[in-house]
Amino acid sequence: MFLYLYDIKTGKGYNRIKRRFYYALKRSRLSVLPFKTKSVLLVPDELELTADVFFSHFSDYLVIYKVYTTNIQSIGIDE
Repeated sequence: MFLYLYDIKTGKGYNRIKRRFYYALKRSRLSVLPFKTKSVLLVPDELELTADVFFSHFSDYLVIYKVYTTNIQSIGIDE
């Protein structure tokens, strides 16, 4: 699994870039992934190339980190 951490750079056109990014994310194959938050996306191995291509379109406007992981645990109160 890959964990993508991203943040939209502030500056001129921030709201326009934010709208374009989230619109494109909603229309992509990545929109069906179960773990999404405002700045984190958990991607299975088979969608790594899809995520890389998607984020490459916005590389001028985002700070992006990609982390490979084999295990993720929830910390907090058990439900």
